Amino acid sequence: MKINRILFMLSLCISALLIPDSLAFAQAQKQTLPVDPSFYKNYSWRNIGPDRGGRSLGSSGSPGRPNEYYFGATGGGLWKTVDGGNEWFPVTDGQITSSSIGAVAVAETNPDIVYIGGGETQLRGSITQGDGVYKTTDGGKTWRDIGLKETQAISRIRVHPTNPNTVYVAALGHPYGDNEERGVFRSKDGGNTWEKVLYVSDKAGAADLIIDRTNPNVLYASTWQVYRKAWKMWGGGPDSKLFKSLDGGDTWIDLTKNPGMPEGPIGKIGVTVSPADPNRVWASVEANEGGIFRSDDGGWTWERVNSERKLRQRAFYYSRIYADPLDRDVVYGLNVGFYKSTDGGRTFDVTIRPPHGDNHDLWIDPNDPMRMISSNDGGGTVSVNGGQSWTDLDFPTAQFYHVMTTSDVPYHVAGAQQDNSTLAMPSQGRGPSYSVGGGESGWITQSPVDPDVFYAGSQGALLTRYNRRTGQYRDIQVYPRFFSGEPSSALPERWQWTFPIMFSPKDPSVMYTTSQHVWKTTNDGQTWEKISPDLTYAAPETLGVTGGVITMDMNGPEIYATVFALAPSNYDVNTIWAGSDDGKVHITRNGGKKWDDITPKDLPKFSRVSIIEESKFNPGTLYLAANRYQVDDREPYVFKTTDYGKKWTKIITGIKPGHFARSIREDLKVPGLLYLATEHGVYVSFNDGAMWQSLQMNLPDTPIRDLVLKNDDVVLGSHGRGFWIMHDVAPFRDAASMNMNQVKLFKPANPIRGVYSATIQYYLPEEVDNVTIEIMDAKGNLIETYKGTKSEGRRSRVATGKGLNDFNWNLRYPGATTFEGMIIWSGRPQNGPLAPLGNYQVKLTADGVSQTSTFTVEMDPNLEGVTADDIQKQFDLAVQIRDKTSAANEAVIQIRNIRKQAEALSKSGDAGLNNAINDMLEKMKVIEEDLYQVKNQSGQDPLNFPIKLNNRLASLRRSVESGQARPTDASYVVFEELSAELKIHLDKLDQVLNSDLKQQPLSGKITLEKKGN
Repeated sequence: MKINRILFMLSLCISALLIPDSLAFAQAQKQTLPVDPSFYKNYSWRNIGPDRGGRSLGSSGSPGRPNEYYFGATGGGLWKTVDGGNEWFPVTDGQITSSSIGAVAVAETNPDIVYIGGGETQLRGSITQGDGVYKTTDGGKTWRDIGLKETQAISRIRVHPTNPNTVYVAALGHPYGDNEERGVFRSKDGGNTWEKVLYVSDKAGAADLIIDRTNPNVLYASTWQVYRKAWKMWGGGPDSKLFKSLDGGDTWIDLTKNPGMPEGPIGKIGVTVSPADPNRVWASVEANEGGIFRSDDGGWTWERVNSERKLRQRAFYYSRIYADPLDRDVVYGLNVGFYKSTDGGRTFDVTIRPPHGDNHDLWIDPNDPMRMISSNDGGGTVSVNGGQSWTDLDFPTAQFYHVMTTSDVPYHVAGAQQDNSTLAMPSQGRGPSYSVGGGESGWITQSPVDPDVFYAGSQGALLTRYNRRTGQYRDIQVYPRFFSGEPSSALPERWQWTFPIMFSPKDPSVMYTTSQHVWKTTNDGQTWEKISPDLTYAAPETLGVTGGVITMDMNGPEIYATVFALAPSNYDVNTIWAGSDDGKVHITRNGGKKWDDITPKDLPKFSRVSIIEESKFNPGTLYLAANRYQVDDREPYVFKTTDYGKKWTKIITGIKPGHFARSIREDLKVPGLLYLATEHGVYVSFNDGAMWQSLQMNLPDTPIRDLVLKNDDVVLGSHGRGFWIMHDVAPFRDAASMNMNQVKLFKPANPIRGVYSATIQYYLPEEVDNVTIEIMDAKGNLIETYKGTKSEGRRSRVATGKGLNDFNWNLRYPGATTFEGMIIWSGRPQNGPLAPLGNYQVKLTADGVSQTSTFTVEMDPNLEGVTADDIQKQFDLAVQIRDKTSAANEAVIQIRNIRKQAEALSKSGDAGLNNAINDMLEKMKVIEEDLYQVKNQSGQDPLNFPIKLNNRLASLRRSVESGQARPTDASYVVFEELSAELKIHLDKLDQVLNSDLKQQPLSGKITLEKKGN
């Protein structure tokens, strides 16, 4: 009874101390959402690539299925191939709640059984935490959550070689805080229940685990005492140990101090055992006298056989070692490079070269050591010849830190990719990409006055100016004093891994960047002016050495107490907002002469102010997205102020627990319409942050590091799945105020001729039977009508479903008349002429309601030396050619209709009638064959049989409409020639129709009609 009372009081205390952020989501579920999600349920995200892989820590294959492999992407879920690595596809989208997959294990006896573990244990600065273990029993089609959610970072999963229900999990635990759910866990029932079988402390978790395949009761495991903060990674200590179990994990023997092992302190340990000789065990040990250690008696005694730094540098990020399954002397060591030893680990003289560096995992087929899959910072890659060649890393798992869009038409999307380069690519997707300077971690900014010039940053304070047109490149960093291996306290200027670079919206000659200070240039980086004091807490404990008790690791990710977010004002060139990565917010109203601390009182110290966004509509209004996951607080921190920071409001209602914030942006045209990027997806608010609604749609769980608005699109930069775009969100701007019970036609965005089509968007409160869309010119003349019916379902081009729908008019007028079986080369007569510039109308009719809106077809701004008159002339000639093409094809149709009727008449047996029919058909045959090559029966036949008049007309229109320009003089000449030729043929046909068909015996027996399709 006393225990129950204590538990009850404890629960009350916990309830009272519950973080309000966690309650905000639950409270939101009880409130009415400002906009019913059914309004935008038909929207989707489009992945545009790039097809360039990002980091992978875990991979596996199947002995029984030689073409089947898996790899886990650290921010992109699990990927599978069934053709040996030529094509990969994601298999966990929509089924897991954290996209970071750090461990993969396929059951040898049943390759349909696969276990995956979440999180990253190679603890660099940009890791994503996992959500436990998942299992599939159907080869990845469906997944079941089987627990261990609070492990957050799983290093290994090992499945018993003959019993797939016995599985072991090595969990490092919370990277950013102490916790109990770490160590080695075992399940004997396929993951339904778990027991912790190896645990050292709440500060140390399991870093590696291996099963002896010859005796599965024998296991080796290592534990690693380590933690990470934003400003520090610290590994090594008394809880870093190597263990062995002889009874399937029931009990464990500490091998760390056995003879031959190095003196402490000990750091990270990787371990493997040879299936060819189970007494031979290797360990990669981080120690002052560390290296590769080998035991030939099952771990009881050891010898250091290799001490090369290439195998133990940056031990926290690597320390992985793998035994060949068939040769006791072959062992592989993974680090920046990929090395092989053939003498038991004494030398690693063979260098294997996968398509990317930074190697993290290796699976070798236990029956065929030539088959392997490796994980590195570029993804998963397969070799079937022992590492001599590898498959490409061409899947969209790139990890971007930020995203920006260019002023190009169509716009490009750009970002800096982790362990790669900056990349810009067309927003249409998967087109040619290019680098814009900088490096793997930086911001990118386009010049506001020269669209070919880009400014980009990277680690080590790099800041470059790059001209994509000329290729001219220049380093313009503020303070080019390179740093590495030094603590923050030793640096005059503290430059974070990714630091802001941006222009003043009010003065295109002013560019800013930030260390712990704000810097300004007005001469393209030739000189820089420091315009602020240190705007951070600069707490001494956050500026010290980092790495661990053995190996230091000091680089950009751990540089702390910096200005991480900046927002030059949209209204006043002297107003600048700044946010630091340790939780400070400042503003200057006089160009930097004086800075005021306006930090929200509810923003704790050591919060990273990730993005700040000044309102485009209300001076004094700022939105702020911050996060604290690197101090083991995963709740969202989102604020707004409307009075220059005097008061702040926390705006987190509706955000799920654990979805900590990365970026916030306001709509380009409507105040208070906000978009939020979080660690697990995207939200939208229609009421200035008072309530957030998920905008996840088909977007897989992946960290969204940044988002921007471009035209009517939302553009995402993810840290694991590349770039994504949600197009045409203009209706969101009306959503909060419109009547959801009425049909509504939204005003279309102006299309750009030759670039963007016209997107017609409309809302239906309920599904309707019929929808009609009519396109008209400025005077109301009908151009084309499109209809959709409920009975057609998804086959209907015009949607009839409830909610937002869209229809794309390709800006083409109706095409030429065609006929069945027509084969034409160098032309597509069925496509109509492209609409000229000018104003147009669209009319929607649905559910008895008709609404009309207008839009303007605009000129492509990329065109040079082309006028609106040129475009009109191009259209006019194209229409004339189309009409002549239709006349030719309609004549063929008419001839064929007459022939069909005549052939039916000829069966009467009337000799006089038949003679008249044959005479008439012979005349028509000549005309038809002059109009169309009737011998064409397959696509290549125009190479064999000469093309005829209708093909020449169709090809002429293709020529006239290739590009956007005034037609050439020769086009008019050829058009006149073809038109004259057509007139001759049509006159001949009219003569036949007016003579043969009106005289006996044919008079009145054949009906004339023209049909096209």
